[in-house]
Amino acid sequence: MNIIVCIKQVPDTNDIKWTENNTMQREGVESIINPYDLYALEEAFKIKKDKPDTKITALTMGPNQAESVLKKAIALGCDKGILLSDKKFAGADTYATAKTIASAIKNKLGNFDLILCGQFAIDGDTAQTGPEIAAQLKIPQVTFVKELDKVDGDSVYANRELDEGIETIRVEFPALICILKGYKETSRATINGIKRANESVITIYSSEDIGISPEQTGIKGSPTYVSKAFRPEHNRQCLFAEDVNTLASKIKEYIYE
Repeated sequence: MNIIVCIKQVPDTNDIKWTENNTMQREGVESIINPYDLYALEEAFKIKKDKPDTKITALTMGPNQAESVLKKAIALGCDKGILLSDKKFAGADTYATAKTIASAIKNKLGNFDLILCGQFAIDGDTAQTGPEIAAQLKIPQVTFVKELDKVDGDSVYANRELDEGIETIRVEFPALICILKGYKETSRATINGIKRANESVITIYSSEDIGISPEQTGIKGSPTYVSKAFRPEHNRQCLFAEDVNTLASKIKEYIYE
């Protein structure tokens, strides 16, 4: 079984910088693996535990420094890492990002059973990239999945989190599944895993390698753009009530202002 896990390097939320085009600056900024993607990795590792012949490929798009998050993914248990890196990819919105990743999967990875993505990215929170990858590849998708139940032949059972409860869906391969934060803590790298990661070579593909034109990716291929980026100003005031009656009076003042 072949699994692709799409991971994203996201900046530390305390170290966000912006370019003149109002896109996030990723070069020279310390990055971590998007927390939701760690749970996607965890579901892949769970499948591999039951099916040891499973191959897990971690895939990301970004500057050369993104090699570090791919090596961390290998240290955690992935078999290899692939980096899509080209200056032409810079400034991509979710549509252009999904188109680029889908092009790499079609032209370089081809034979896969399952693609796993984190449901959200903490630097954008749009939840669009995973579904858009599935649309580009013309494969079924399942979103808001809390955990994968089991793999049965050519399909997988996924437990989705809904407002009304948990829904279990069976989806046939190939498919894409977006993962929410799970119930358990994510894995930690072992010493052997770290050694394997240090010895691994990350495969890097450019736009030419994956067969996508400059007009289809990066800022040129993005139909949307950020018109303004800013940090919200916090202006909080705290009022203390000596008793319940005073509290009720203050609440009424705010309601009927």
